[in-house]
Parts: sequence; C-alpha cells; structure tokens
Amino acid sequence: MINRRDMTKGLAAITGSIGMAGLSNTINAANQDIPQGTSKTTKRVIFFLQNQGFEPETCIPETIKENCPLSSIKLAEPMAALEPYKDKMHVIMGLHGRHTSPSHSAYFGALGGYRGGIGVPPAAPTIDHVISQRLPQTILPHLCIGMDSIENMKARPTLATLSATGPAQPIFMHSDPNKLYQMLFGSIASGDVYKRYKARSKVFTEVEKLAALKAKGLPMAEAERYAGYINGFKDMNGLRKKLVNVSEELKKVAPKYDKKYPHPEFETDWHDRLLDIGIAALQANLTNVLTIGSGRGEIFGSWKGIGVEKAGHNLGHMKQAGDDIWIKIRQYNTQMLIKLMKSLEAIPEGNGTMMDNTFIVYTSNNGAKQHTNGDNWSYVLLGNGGGQFKTGQYTYMTDKRPLNDLYTTFLHGIGTPVDRFNMSNTMAARNNSKVGPIEGILA
Repeated sequence: MINRRDMTKGLAAITGSIGMAGLSNTINAANQDIPQGTSKTTKRVIFFLQNQGFEPETCIPETIKENCPLSSIKLAEPMAALEPYKDKMHVIMGLHGRHTSPSHSAYFGALGGYRGGIGVPPAAPTIDHVISQRLPQTILPHLCIGMDSIENMKARPTLATLSATGPAQPIFMHSDPNKLYQMLFGSIASGDVYKRYKARSKVFTEVEKLAALKAKGLPMAEAERYAGYINGFKDMNGLRKKLVNVSEELKKVAPKYDKKYPHPEFETDWHDRLLDIGIAALQANLTNVLTIGSGRGEIFGSWKGIGVEKAGHNLGHMKQAGDDIWIKIRQYNTQMLIKLMKSLEAIPEGNGTMMDNTFIVYTSNNGAKQHTNGDNWSYVLLGNGGGQFKTGQYTYMTDKRPLNDLYTTFLHGIGTPVDRFNMSNTMAARNNSKVGPIEGILA
C-alpha cells in the first residue's frame, strides 16, 4: 500500500535537487569553454571518491619518487586485491590540490580544481560533468550516487557536495536506492515498486502542469527563477518516457529488488545496492559517467556492515597506513572497483567488452588525509579508455603539478583537448600548471 507521507517525502527529495540546480542542468548543460569532441573510443568514465583522504602508503607501501613499471611494485595490503589488475592500472602520485583549500574536504574543489569548503558553492563545472557532456550522449549522461551512514542517507536522500554543472549549479547524489531504483527501473518493476512508480508519475505530470500555469503572470525575474522548477519536472517526466522506450534493455540488466532495499540491516546493504544500480545504468547505456561518493564528500560515513564500529569525523583523525579499520574500508572499496570492472567485462561491445572502452578514476575528495594542505593527491586509474591511457605504470610528479593538469589530460584522452582545465593564467603560474596534458599518461 502506498503511504501518502512517503510519497510527499520522495517528491520533496527530488524537487529539492531540481530547485537547487535543475535536472535540466544535469542532463543538458555543457562547459562553453571546452570544444565539442568526437570521441570514438572512450565511451564511459567512472569516478570513485573516498572521503577522509587517501594516504599514499595505503596504496604503495613506500613512497617511490620516480616513474617505473607498476609490475615492479607490490601494492599495500588495503589495495592488494588489485594485484591481478596491475597491467590495467596507472597509479599517479605527487599531484597537489593546495589551491582547493582542503581541510576536512575540498568538496566541489576536488573534481573542479578550485577553492572548496563547507557552504562554498561550485565555481565552475567539475571534470566528471564536463566529460559527460563530451562523450557519446545517453539518456542520462551523468549519474551521481552517494554512500553514507544509514541515518544520513535516510534523512538526506539527496545531497550535493562533489559535482556541478557550472557556477552555483550543484549536482545531487542519490543515496536512497529505493528512490533511485524506482526512478530508473520502476517502469519494468512489479508489485509495490511499480505502484509507487505509477503514482509518482501521475503526480509529476500534474505538478508540471500546475507549475506552468502558476508561472503565468509572474514578474520576469521570478518567472526566470520559477522556470528552473518547471524545466526540472519536464525533464523528469521526459526521462520517464525515454526509460519506457528502452524497457527491454532495462529488463536485461536491472538488479533484483530484494528485501535489503526497504529493510537494510547495515548501511553497506544500501551501499552495495546503490553500486548495483550504478552498474546496471552503465550496462544499459543509460549513463556515460558515474560518480560515486563514499562518504558523500563530507566528514561523515559509516561501514558497520564490514565490521568497522568507528564512524564519521573520528575516522579522519586516524593514520590510515597500517590501521585495521582503514584496511577494511579500502579493501571494501577495491572489491567495489573489481565488481565494476568485471560487470563491464561481462558485456560485449564492438570487438571487445564495455570495460575496454572505460576508465575508472579512484581518489579522494580530500588529498592524503583530513586537515591537509593538499600537497599530495593520490589517483588510481583502472582501464585504458579504449586505448587512450597508459596502464601498468607508476607515475610520480616530481614537479608538483596541480590536479587540474590531470583533468586536462583526461579531456585530451577523450578527444576534447584544452590548454588547461578551470585554471587562469595567474593561478597556473602560482600552482606550477603547464599547458596541455601530463607527459606519460596518454597512450
């Protein structure tokens, strides 16, 4: 039976995200400073950010300050599960993000390459969104999911801290797998999920009509502001229609809706199901960029489901290297990364698999640790994006270039070259940014 209060809460969660940035921005906005490309190889990119930092020693046991084949290095215990995949990896260290002002988190600055902070709105598009606009287009080019404690995910089923379509235009992460499942797979579901989907579809259609009606006669300034809500509902209703048109493809990959969706025992039950939905969205070509925020870009987070009793801010004040708790969290992450790769390897594409045309970026929203100045920002790349990126490599940036230069490299790799990403000439001179991509990363 459909509970009216639950319906209202779900509607509020979605319209909240529409009101802040507009679903139309998420789907359609593009960075005007970056030329449109015609990438024929890289078809999808996944960003996975773990909060509380990424200490280099949790990946490479001893800091090596020279470039070398990754085969000559043994990965640290937290990342050891990726040993069989080293020929598909590229570990990059020595980049800096000092200009992002990280402390507890750089927030939007981690993917934007600009100053971030609590309550600081995004200053420009983030790299994940820009890439989503440059790859072959899909029904929903950019999907963001966020993982947190069960209490936080229920209280705030959508939250925006990491991705943005432009200045003051954040993209909201989905953190309630029930609502996200219903949005993407409700048209092919059964039972109560389908009933809720149909009821909400009717509500959204009616709200769109009412919103358009109420907009008539408003002063110009208010009408323009109100248009964001109207366009948001239009895009939401349009998305539903498009999903119905690909229902047969959705049926092939849709995750099983089990009891852990409505009744999770631990927060990791929801984490796992959010990942399953993200994988299915990639497999069905609903999206070309998936951004995963473990900890949702903040200082919180919980992993009781894997035996970690400590949670939230306290985790950030612990040294990660050699710590049993951080070994468990990082091992949980690596299993998610492996599941992503294997799931894409299972789907044929062209002369290979979906993974052959994908690359995954694993990093943190906060450099090496909490209360950091961002001196050393670690990145692990998985996959070669259709042959565009070198793998089996370890790269250490001795000249301390900013993370923006790595994002510039990504854009070159997908066929949309730029001189710099989100960095003025003044900032470039101050932060040792060079024109063009980082040497040794592109194939």
